[in-house]
Amino acid sequence: MLFTLPDDKTLYHALVTRDDQFDGQAFVGVKTTGIFCRLTCPARKPKPENCTFYPNIGACIEAGFRPCKRCHPLAPAAKADPTIGTLLKALDDHPAYRWAESDLTRMGYDLSTVRRSFKRQFGMTFLEMARQRRLREGFETISNGGKVIDAQLDAGFESASAFRAAFAALLGRAPGALRPDGLLLADWIETPIGDMIAVSNRSHLHLLEFVGRKALPTELGKLQTMAKGEVGIGSSAPTEQVRAELGRYFAGKSAAFATPLALHGSEFTRSVWAALQQIPAGKTRSYSQIAQQIGRPTASRAVARANGTNQIALIIPCHRVIGADGALTGYGGGLWRKQRLLEIEQHYKNQCPEA
Repeated sequence: MLFTLPDDKTLYHALVTRDDQFDGQAFVGVKTTGIFCRLTCPARKPKPENCTFYPNIGACIEAGFRPCKRCHPLAPAAKADPTIGTLLKALDDHPAYRWAESDLTRMGYDLSTVRRSFKRQFGMTFLEMARQRRLREGFETISNGGKVIDAQLDAGFESASAFRAAFAALLGRAPGALRPDGLLLADWIETPIGDMIAVSNRSHLHLLEFVGRKALPTELGKLQTMAKGEVGIGSSAPTEQVRAELGRYFAGKSAAFATPLALHGSEFTRSVWAALQQIPAGKTRSYSQIAQQIGRPTASRAVARANGTNQIALIIPCHRVIGADGALTGYGGGLWRKQRLLEIEQHYKNQCPEA
């Protein structure tokens, strides 16, 4: 099945009425509070425009939401598996601790068992969950213009070198190496399905990616080389434009993007990206259909590679490409995000003419 969740209207009604038929099968992230809840949560109900629904707990955590302290969405999994319960309590008791595999071994746990349990319940490992919790606070501080030392402390890192290493693992550069007056400026953009990083110069957007994408450090490294090291943290006109356009997109107001783009790719790759931009919101294409469209009917694999090198997510909508059999295919931002984006775009299906 392409879509596993009911529509947002049905899920919101279940949230308001505390209907338990979707309990454990759907969760709600509330963007005004940064909290995610079970649909049966007794807390005051948010407005529908502030709700994003997810199929599992891992998707909520990866999108940057924290578990609610009233409905305890992690509790059912913890009760069902004593190992999960014990480790979640340890994580709550020591939120700033830098967990490692050796800690789990010392506690008497089998690493493969712990990994399978957390992946099955949450879509991520215990160590990934711990890392997400710690780094989120530090990255938010930097994105709001805070100092590196403040970000380090907010993330719970006693060691400046450890924080720099964690930061570099995500962004490809230590925070102090990012120039405040750089030719290219990187900034954070919050979205209902997770934070994104935008990199722009004064006139064009060069990169727009979800935080956590494995290729992000490599992509940023290439831009760093292109800009001869002049990459900093800050905003610019193209970043502010795409921030506003993303806000309208996720609010259901418009799927149109007009931010000027700087495209770094071969002539063939750029032709694929141009074809992607012609897919209307609410529609999908296969790799073979794109190959036909650009006049290279035997180049489906090359089209797939070009699709995978896209570093301007959403605006160049590689998420609209699916398998010839209708199945979801790989997506650097995570298959759950691809599914969610396609769900969101059903709202635009009748608003966007066929290309």
